[in-house]
Amino acid sequence: MLQMRPNCECCDGDLAPDSHDALICSFECTFCVDCATTKLKGRCPNCGGMLAPRPTRAARHLAKHPASTQRVLKPEGCAPSA
Repeated sequence: MLQMRPNCECCDGDLAPDSHDALICSFECTFCVDCATTKLKGRCPNCGGMLAPRPTRAARHLAKHPASTQRVLKPEGCAPSA
């Protein structure tokens, strides 16, 4: 099950579980659409994988399977992977 991380790793912007502005890689690194397109050019800076829209979780499932509350942030900032 996806962790549904609550923020963008680049800018620390909030990303709700039902947000259509969240993009993830296959390792669930999470970024907002703005950072993913302007700073990262669609690639994860951690693994180099493609960023894709994160699925949303239906509200009725959030009580039993809540989104993560652990924020992940790249302290050195975001730059595209080589």
